Amino acid sequence: MTLAGRTLFITGASRGIGLAIALRAARDGANIAIAAKTVDPHPRLEGTIFTAAAAIEQAGGRALAIPCDIREEAQVRAAVARTVEAFCGIDVLVNNASAISLTGTLDTPARRFDLMQQVNARGTFLCSQACVPALRQSANPHILTLSPPLNLNPRWFKGHVAYTMAKYGMSMCVLGMAEEFRDDGIGVNALWPRTGIATAAIRNLLGGDDAVARCRTTDIMADAAHWILTRPSREATGNFFIDEDVVRQAGVTDLDRYSVVPGTTDFMQDFFLD
Repeated sequence: MTLAGRTLFITGASRGIGLAIALRAARDGANIAIAAKTVDPHPRLEGTIFTAAAAIEQAGGRALAIPCDIREEAQVRAAVARTVEAFCGIDVLVNNASAISLTGTLDTPARRFDLMQQVNARGTFLCSQACVPALRQSANPHILTLSPPLNLNPRWFKGHVAYTMAKYGMSMCVLGMAEEFRDDGIGVNALWPRTGIATAAIRNLLGGDDAVARCRTTDIMADAAHWILTRPSREATGNFFIDEDVVRQAGVTDLDRYSVVPGTTDFMQDFFLD
């Protein structure tokens, strides 16, 4: 149950959940390719691909910082090729990068609709497509996508049709690719949080510090991802995992360790879960 010596290609890993997953793998001694856009510091977002790489190496891993806009096919393929060359393969793809706009139909400009579709659904598809040849050479290959279970309750479409379509596009990649690559032994799964996770998206879009106080830390997603990615890939595929269910299955009995504010019981519930 270790990721030591394995190579992870993680999109959007310069901060947040992607970086947390990278750091958890780094503590095992994994190799991590950080494929993300943030090269220069952003006024509202912490971290760059270079600060992430430094943190990964300090945690015990090997890092490769790759500027990459996953909307661009050529950049994706070049980033995958660099990773294979640097680490002699890829064992894990984590589709973490995502764009969000919680706006109704009349308030969603075409450019914002396109951004979410291109980053979320198309980006997940392109990265998976580019990584599969390398994953086929791995002894325990996994694709893990941070997307929700497919829930057709109209409440999850009413307020933000465009965003829901984009996130469900990621989930449909999971559903289809799990079956498509089952015979190749590639485990294709989704992971989604039960509660809000303390990230820049919560702070900047969903209520600021008060909302963050009702969230869990990124550590719960990192621990859940680690458990999934250390399963035999042929035995764990086609699942839509929920973080707290996974860590309980992994033996964690005290989930309060993941609370931003210890003792919290009134958590912000995440989207798409009834």
